[in-house]
Amino acid sequence: MSTHAATASPAVASAGAPSSAAVKALTIGVVGLLATAAGLFVSGGKAVAFSYLTGFVFWFGIAIGSLFLVMIHHVFDAGWSTVLRRQFENWLACVPWLAVLFLPLLASAFFAPGTLWKWTDPAYDLAKVGGHGTVGQDVLWFKKSGLLNTTSLVLATLVGFGGWSLLASRFRAHSFAQDADGSLSHTYANRFWTAVGLPFTALSMTLCVILWVKALDYHWYSTMYGVWFFAGSVRGALSLGMILMIWLWCRGDLKGILNNNHLHSHGMLMFAFTVFWAYITFSQYFLIYMANVPEETFWYSLREINADGSTNTWKCVGMFLLFGHFFAPFFALISYPVKLSKTWMPRIALFIAFVFLIDVIYNVMPSMKHQNGDAYSFLSVNLLWIATSVVGVGGVCVWAYLSSFAKTKLIPIRDPRIVESLTHHE
Repeated sequence: MSTHAATASPAVASAGAPSSAAVKALTIGVVGLLATAAGLFVSGGKAVAFSYLTGFVFWFGIAIGSLFLVMIHHVFDAGWSTVLRRQFENWLACVPWLAVLFLPLLASAFFAPGTLWKWTDPAYDLAKVGGHGTVGQDVLWFKKSGLLNTTSLVLATLVGFGGWSLLASRFRAHSFAQDADGSLSHTYANRFWTAVGLPFTALSMTLCVILWVKALDYHWYSTMYGVWFFAGSVRGALSLGMILMIWLWCRGDLKGILNNNHLHSHGMLMFAFTVFWAYITFSQYFLIYMANVPEETFWYSLREINADGSTNTWKCVGMFLLFGHFFAPFFALISYPVKLSKTWMPRIALFIAFVFLIDVIYNVMPSMKHQNGDAYSFLSVNLLWIATSVVGVGGVCVWAYLSSFAKTKLIPIRDPRIVESLTHHE
């Protein structure tokens, strides 16, 4: 079995990404991070903190989505996705580095409390954002203060990244070791870590995204926020996987390995999560609209109208998400020939990833408000700092991926399901 897999393509023996590409990615990342830091002298700490959080959450979502996809592969003992799994495992190399990149945000809770998360400073004057009194005098904060405090923020972040880094290292270590010895014990070990990791990752991701993003407007209630982020994250990871697959096929690495059935199956997953994202997003909006509770409806009102009743730019962003995050990919991916197209699928994947970024922006940036309570406009200089943050964090992630890619086999050559995957539907 392993002999057949090992001789399926000369490229399998060595992935061989040029080390210079990893260095270039890291250089671009560092330049992006430095440019973001320079924004402190132009727009101030508040604008840069919100922008950096946006860029970070975007790449974190793709990383956590990749972790979920690896675990979903193992929990279903999937065959077809075996040749694709390795690139998600390589991408997981960025998880510990994301923990490092989150440190500036965590430091802001101590050295500049209230800049990003108002509840990190009970003395924060809510009049600065159109409110009354201080956070410490706010009854809603008081009722949530058991969770919304700096200690909880630090503990949730440390436990989250500690657990995700451990899971990523275990899945990678066992998968790479199996390439050398072919032992089934690595497959069983990955199933064990999946059984532990799925509930842990679901709960810890939900807690962290609530603290990092949802609690930017801590008055808001939503019981579906974690599932919304899960859906968007997996869509981002699937898009990344499609882009990497076509890139490797164009390089010649996956020729003779990747077939149309792999593309079709991967495309069906992208289609399924498009529908799932739409279901979750619509359900959240519909339930809040029907209940008409002020502590819930204000979140959408802030993203549609200003205090004087005029329409703001965020309403256009919301409409773009409706059509760009659902209707456009839905009608594109419903086509069988499109799912097999090596020309269209990476473009669709890139578009979905871009709209996922817009979705993250839509969730983060309106929480930065003027003194009258209106959200800062979507079309502002903050887009520049978001762009530099995306480039900065993304450059580090790509560097981590390429560094891992160059050291590992292209596919899991001695996985017990590898022949089944190589002959998927043949």
